[in-house]
Amino acid sequence: MAVAELPGVTLHHIDEGPRDAPVLLLVHGWGGDARAWAPVTAALPPRFRVIAPDLRGHGHSSGPPAGYRPAELAADLVALMDRLGVETAVPVGHSMGAQIVTALAVGHPGRVRSLVVVDPAYGADAEEERLFAGRLAALRADGAAAAVRQLGADALPPAVRDQLLATPGHVLAECYEGMYVTAEAFGTRRAAETYLAGRRCPVLSLHSLPEPAAWESAIPAPPGSRVVTWPGTGHFLHLERPEAFAALLTQWLA
Repeated sequence: MAVAELPGVTLHHIDEGPRDAPVLLLVHGWGGDARAWAPVTAALPPRFRVIAPDLRGHGHSSGPPAGYRPAELAADLVALMDRLGVETAVPVGHSMGAQIVTALAVGHPGRVRSLVVVDPAYGADAEEERLFAGRLAALRADGAAAAVRQLGADALPPAVRDQLLATPGHVLAECYEGMYVTAEAFGTRRAAETYLAGRRCPVLSLHSLPEPAAWESAIPAPPGSRVVTWPGTGHFLHLERPEAFAALLTQWLA
């Protein structure tokens, strides 16, 4: 992996493919790291430049005490793009990564050509919202062990579970708070409906369940946007079907 020394953080990242090719910026989810994308990158055609960072506090990147709200993590990505000489990219984010790339698209629209979100961590309904305080308290007390319980040990691919267990507890708690609890968080449905309206580029949204997909389909989106559902898959659907995901992504971008 390459290393980028950025203001306040050191980001380890993968950077592969032709320097003059369209850039895919792959952003992992909560407690993961760049290695989570390996099945997808292996299935992608060679005509892309692929950049996949370990987010701050994750994988081999440094873990400062703060800076874990989606907009702050998106700012890290902009700094990484600047360091690598990348003007625009197609950010692809899974789960928490989908919140981060959405914040990137809304806050830095000139850096995003189009946007891909995979089972995004926004759109929590009222039932899930009632769990926020208890989940955050458990994360602050038990760190990664609580995160595994909340996600469900049986639902986690083994490699992702290992990445999650290696993530510092303060990082998991700060990320969760930034997604769902802070004043500017857009994890709930009512907040996301307002925030997502700020997207200005085409969006491909892939969901494992039809109900969240129907909810997102009802939110106004820029021309060229598409919402896709893969019934029978789990939260890590891009890892369950990496070849199909790579094909969907490639076809939509074309």
